[in-house]
Amino acid sequence: MIKILDFTLLFFYCLFIYWLSDQSTLQKPFDFDFDYQDKLYHAGAYSIMGLLAWRAFKNLLHTPIILALLSISFCTLYGLSDEWHQSFIMGRESEVADWVADTIGSIMAVMSLYKFSIVKLINC
Repeated sequence: MIKILDFTLLFFYCLFIYWLSDQSTLQKPFDFDFDYQDKLYHAGAYSIMGLLAWRAFKNLLHTPIILALLSISFCTLYGLSDEWHQSFIMGRESEVADWVADTIGSIMAVMSLYKFSIVKLINC
């Protein structure tokens, strides 16, 4: 049952990201602006995706390094497809920097989980 729930959460989160990307404009959640604010949003969103991917793929794999690489690869490829999708949406732009921010966000989250899983294995 947990496997289905984990993959369902990842699936619906990916749909949510797709839906956001399909909007011609997005309202900013804060009133203040700063340089590269959107990159922070991208990194944050894909760090959540990285956590969900780790959790879903953990049901299939038990080797931490393979699990980390698969989770990061999934998020990176999804981020690439998301940027390609945005290139077809009126009012949206596709940027390599956004994809890099997506990838960095997923790497930060997955590497944190990887580190904690290695510590847990060593302490057992």
